[in-house]
Amino acid sequence: MSDFSGLPLVIEPSDLLPRLESDDLILVDLTSAARYSEGHLPGARFVDPKRTQLGQPPAPGLLPAKADLEALFGELGHRQDAVYVVYDDEGGGWAGRFIWLLDVIGHDNYHYLDGGLPAWLAAGMPMSIQVPAAVGGPVSLTLHDEPTATREYLQSRLGAADLAIWDARGPLEYSGEKVLAAKGGHIPGAVNFEWTAGMDQTHQLRIRKDMPQILEQLGITKDKEIITHCQTHHRSGFTYLVAKSLGYPRVKGYAGSWGEWGNHPDTPVEIQASKDN
Repeated sequence: MSDFSGLPLVIEPSDLLPRLESDDLILVDLTSAARYSEGHLPGARFVDPKRTQLGQPPAPGLLPAKADLEALFGELGHRQDAVYVVYDDEGGGWAGRFIWLLDVIGHDNYHYLDGGLPAWLAAGMPMSIQVPAAVGGPVSLTLHDEPTATREYLQSRLGAADLAIWDARGPLEYSGEKVLAAKGGHIPGAVNFEWTAGMDQTHQLRIRKDMPQILEQLGITKDKEIITHCQTHHRSGFTYLVAKSLGYPRVKGYAGSWGEWGNHPDTPVEIQASKDN
């Protein structure tokens, strides 16, 4: 039994503190190199968020090459019995994207530190400047398709009664007033709920407690397949995380996101005024 057994996906600083010395733990920091060097959770290993993305236009949010993922997880000391705890300092975008990566490699033993670094600091928890050594060379990984919606898959599902597309971009991107690709607007049928609106700004950016009610009102319900996206599947890392943490059974990240959809010649687009969050 893991020291982390019985904990929910989303945990508090008080849950993590007594488990920092666990042999099972791989603690991942997704802040920035500068922020990490100033101080991080004891034992945390820094992952540059850029390494979680392919990084090539027009769709930089696509999955990195398999060899790059195998190198990354090798450095972290990936193993089948590991328990990952991930955090960032922005409310869960990059941490959620990393959780999506864990799903892609078929590793489902993970937790998100709610509120991330701000919550840890606010609780007066210990910090460190010691950098753990990289563990080893590349590991062999099997990549799974289920956590990811491709453009072709999403197009084939448009209009389905059991589909909810969660657009995590800002309202002006959704409406088409702010254009960050060849085309502006949104995927037909998509529901806009901007990612930071799901964070409690008065509680170190923790996930809002009323997210279940908000999603129900938006029609993003557990009986549907949820496909979430933004521009590069960074902001929608947070919304992917939220849906997973609430126990939604069918959740996919559209890794190509608007960078791909908005630049593809054959994708349908809607342009209309966005609704207030």
